[in-house]
Amino acid sequence: MKYSPRILVLFSALAVLGSGLHAKQSSLVKKWETEPALLTPESVRFDGARKVLYVSNVEGNEPWTKDGAGSIAKVGLDGKVIAVRWITGLEAPKGIGLHKGKLYVADIDRVAVIDIAKGAIERFIEVPGSKRLNDVSVDKSGDVYVSDMGGTRIYVIKNGVPSVYLEGFKRPNGVLAHKGSLYVLDAENLLKFESDKSREVVVSGLDPSSDGIEHVKGDEFLVTCWAGIIYLVKGGEKTQLLDTRAEKSNTADIGYDAKTRTVYVPTFFKNSVAAYELK
Repeated sequence: MKYSPRILVLFSALAVLGSGLHAKQSSLVKKWETEPALLTPESVRFDGARKVLYVSNVEGNEPWTKDGAGSIAKVGLDGKVIAVRWITGLEAPKGIGLHKGKLYVADIDRVAVIDIAKGAIERFIEVPGSKRLNDVSVDKSGDVYVSDMGGTRIYVIKNGVPSVYLEGFKRPNGVLAHKGSLYVLDAENLLKFESDKSREVVVSGLDPSSDGIEHVKGDEFLVTCWAGIIYLVKGGEKTQLLDTRAEKSNTADIGYDAKTRTVYVPTFFKNSVAAYELK
């Protein structure tokens, strides 16, 4: 079959457009990985003002044991470990929130408040009824949201006082307060809750070990699954960017630097943090 020159030009333009769209597919490119000196790292919080990473060390093979061995590490943005045990006196710390010079750290059934400038625990906020507090997110007003994976609830701490905020989950883990909404990773689903607590399923079909969530831009989010998977979620679609299950390297609660598009991934039992550039 013969085509007119105009049709051939159209086909060529569509081919170029298609190749351009393909080239723009996102990917993660590894930049560095720390030495394996960390102590079962579960969560990373990026601090752009101080140009440092805070990493929660569960320390040990039992992530829900009250043994007083947990700590917070400091890592440089170049991948050098500054201090393995910068803050001690924790049980089995996990998610880390950052707000106005304070870190808020989930620690089984309480939230530790850490004064960054002093490098010390300021106080503990007990969360009555909680079982396995996991991730933390702080909104612009200073309200602290904490997921309870064991109690299948989300708590909010306002002015130092905790209360149940949401209930009825399967396995809530990652939480993110973003532009007046609260995003929650619940097993295979990413959920969005508005201020009136109305619920929307953003995306489903995730690996059920869903763990950490960070906002990228617009309606794009990075989602990790502890088993070793990282997704890019855009709208109602998900794209798998990384799979380290074959290497038995976990991808726990990530940190993200939006300026450099760097994703900081705690590897849990590999005792390191790996940095990737989001292309």
